[in-house]
Amino acid sequence: MNAATTRRGAPARKPRAIGAATGRVLLLNKPYGVLCQFTPDASGKPTLADFVRVPDVYAAGRLDADSEGLVVLTADGALQARITSPRQKLAKIYWVQVEGSPSPAQIAALASGVALGDLVTAPARARAMAEPRGLWERVPPIRFRKAIPTAWLELALTEGKNRQVRRMTAAVGLPTLRLVRYAVGPWTLDGLAPGAWRAEAVDPRVL
Repeated sequence: MNAATTRRGAPARKPRAIGAATGRVLLLNKPYGVLCQFTPDASGKPTLADFVRVPDVYAAGRLDADSEGLVVLTADGALQARITSPRQKLAKIYWVQVEGSPSPAQIAALASGVALGDLVTAPARARAMAEPRGLWERVPPIRFRKAIPTAWLELALTEGKNRQVRRMTAAVGLPTLRLVRYAVGPWTLDGLAPGAWRAEAVDPRVL
């Protein structure tokens, strides 16, 4: 069982082992630098297997090694397909620390769709936000440039192209410094410290 603590310092709720049970998911707060796979990496980088020791579960959607936050895992192949299907249009919410001070025009561009050369992103929800309360320190910390301000954005996307958030912010002149996935559909990071996980039932009204 996972013995990590929550962001508020209280012990994380111990999840029940789910084995190959259907209709349940594991929610993991993936730390920075962890590969979103269970197979060992030749370079020795940490993987999901270093945090989740439950057999026969797989990620329902990937998260880059240099991104942090929510990864949904399940042993149910049909459920995995529903979570990742573009037809479900499950919103994925990201907290994005960017370099620069976002203007209303830049935020509007992120929301309306960004031309990335090989594609134009679908309309999204985008807003400026304060630094998320209780957000953990990244290890290693991001590199700041003293002469350039930073800011936080919240983006809610219904598609998941390769490195989409980073490409979108760069295209509007706001390079991403830190990227945290806060939510996937009905599931959020609330109460999960980096490396912690819990099991939850799936609401059939949502999926």
